[in-house]
Amino acid sequence: MQKDATNRMTFSDEASILLAIKKNDENTLKRIYQDNFRKVEVYVLKNNGDTEQAKDIYQEAFVAFWNNVKQDKFRPTTDKAIGGYLYTIAKNKWTDHLRSAHYKKVISVEEHNQLTPDAAEQDPSAEATNEKMQQTMAAFDQLGNECKVLLTKFYYGKQSLNEIAQELKMEPASVRNKKYRCMQRLRKQVFK
Repeated sequence: MQKDATNRMTFSDEASILLAIKKNDENTLKRIYQDNFRKVEVYVLKNNGDTEQAKDIYQEAFVAFWNNVKQDKFRPTTDKAIGGYLYTIAKNKWTDHLRSAHYKKVISVEEHNQLTPDAAEQDPSAEATNEKMQQTMAAFDQLGNECKVLLTKFYYGKQSLNEIAQELKMEPASVRNKKYRCMQRLRKQVFK
């Protein structure tokens, strides 16, 4: 392993870097960690995250990368392969986080209707939120049955597009496009 003029790591031999990782060479692991964090942080920040979340996601991705190298599941073919691989792992982990039920924090209509009038009086934005919810529900009622079923399965049932595609006997790409078109119709109705 060598450093170039920009103080970034370059690989003269993939085998030597793999061996250094497998031997837990502190300098090698530290350099890989430092060279690749910023790219992941920028991605997380641009996608509704903060620096702490970026650090957590990157830490998980780095451990997964390290395990995969140790188990011979990953072999870099270029000096950029490691950065790309780490970025892909982190990106997938962040996407999983964004799709998780914990992140969505969706409340059901029944829970929404159980809000007391006092809650609206205590929070001035609650009235605006309630009005927006009523507009959205009215617009949702005007959608066709296919859109209602698809959006309900995705947002309230928390089913993946692949699961919905199997249930509806459609191609996943078709389901993704249909969901997009349904959301566009819903937005158009709400913002009329």
